[in-house]
Amino acid sequence: MPDWPLPNNVRALTTTRLGGFSLPPYDSFNLGCHVGDDLEHVQRNRNKLAAQCGLSVNRLQWLNQVHGSVACEALPDEVVRDADASYTRIKNTVCVIMTADCLPILFCDKQGRQVAAVHAGWRGLAGGVIESTLATFPAPLQVSAWLGPAIGPSAFEVGRDVVDAFTAQPMSSEMLTLTQQAFAQSAIDSEKWFANLYLLARIRLRMQGVTDIYGGEYCTWSDESQFYSYRRSGTTGRMASLIWLT
Repeated sequence: MPDWPLPNNVRALTTTRLGGFSLPPYDSFNLGCHVGDDLEHVQRNRNKLAAQCGLSVNRLQWLNQVHGSVACEALPDEVVRDADASYTRIKNTVCVIMTADCLPILFCDKQGRQVAAVHAGWRGLAGGVIESTLATFPAPLQVSAWLGPAIGPSAFEVGRDVVDAFTAQPMSSEMLTLTQQAFAQSAIDSEKWFANLYLLARIRLRMQGVTDIYGGEYCTWSDESQFYSYRRSGTTGRMASLIWLT
């Protein structure tokens, strides 16, 4: 469970790779239908997840994530929407994000009136998925955030294009300095950098006035026993981070 102070009417959780029905290399709690796993196993895992939430499976808003910046409204209609974030003000409707190295971010306003879940890989972060999701809240400055399991700064190797995608954007000199500090040049290859997704997300959140930020202590790449990692394994499953109102 996320270590994050939430209003009494808000529930949040993140899954690991443990406790499901999928067989290797998806072992065992894979929740992604698009990775080549047996779909019957995936559905059994999704049914188990819904039961753990105390809800029917149709209350979970699954997304077709495309590494963009669109935030859609989560609805209990079993439609899989093309988006990289969802938000809701409807009780017992679950915002769900799947990841296997990208950064899941959960949002909640401090009054417990709205929640959101964000799939934030580097493209989404640079493209404004945090900003577009926060724009759906009536009072973005009253929002807190939790950063879920993602690839850590010692494992996420990127090229110059990723560095430029962040540092070329307009921002204050203070934020530019922080953004530059989120990239450490490789000692082996001068054309490679190691990117800190957690720090990049914190910077984007701070630029939007969000200061209550929790989480950010895991590395999916280095902890194979608990987490799926696409960078590490290639063919692998997907975890989920969820948030909803009760």
